[in-house]
Amino acid sequence: MRNVILCAAMLLFICEIYALGANEPATADETLPLNYVPSGKVMFQQYCATCHGTDAKGNGPLAPLLKTPPANLTGLSKRHAGQFPYEYVSSVLQFGPGPSGHGSSDMPAWGPIFRYYHKQNERVVQQRIKNLSNYLASVQDE
Repeated sequence: MRNVILCAAMLLFICEIYALGANEPATADETLPLNYVPSGKVMFQQYCATCHGTDAKGNGPLAPLLKTPPANLTGLSKRHAGQFPYEYVSSVLQFGPGPSGHGSSDMPAWGPIFRYYHKQNERVVQQRIKNLSNYLASVQDE
């Protein structure tokens, strides 16, 4: 039952992403260019906040439905000797966190999704990941 609810919630989330994309400003040909890259804050709100919360503390509306609670992303620097772990965060965004000790992770790998959006334009994919990483670095607790 939990998996059914989680799948339904993720489906609604994906539909919401597409609906949000329809409300973005249009270019002359009524579509966004393939190299359009939103800010890290915008992407966090679109892709991450439903699980990690708008404050990135792991308290999003879908958090109670997940097998593994979402991480508090504001403490990444504290957990890595006071330095924001850009390489680690980029890897998780690109490839996902990998399987947990008790089954698969609930967090999606965003790299393949971004590649799909941008027709395999790796430069744009890397810019998206960089923007998200920079945003997460900006919300770290002191």
